[in-house]
Amino acid sequence: MENPKILSAFSYLSIFFAPFIVPLIVYLVAKDHDVKSHAIRALISHLIPVLFGILFFIVFIFSTFSLDPASGNTFLIIWLVSFAIYTIVSIGIVIWNIVQAVRVIR
Repeated sequence: MENPKILSAFSYLSIFFAPFIVPLIVYLVAKDHDVKSHAIRALISHLIPVLFGILFFIVFIFSTFSLDPASGNTFLIIWLVSFAIYTIVSIGIVIWNIVQAVRVIR
């Protein structure tokens, strides 16, 4: 197995232990264009759950202040739907990173 393939796969699998740091370091250190492109793709895929988390936090804050206190179930429904979407996106990103790491190694 070649070193560039291992670095590329390592960038994707770093979602489990250092999601932002490893792809960024690999991008800055690697000389191979292919490894750099995989590191950027891994970094972007690691940022997606963070961006969705920020988005749903904003939805949560606005739904807290804009709802009528008499409609308590609406707040709970908005929160549960937002949390479910965030969970599905996060699990999907983890699965995507694993698939990409296996593809690179093959």
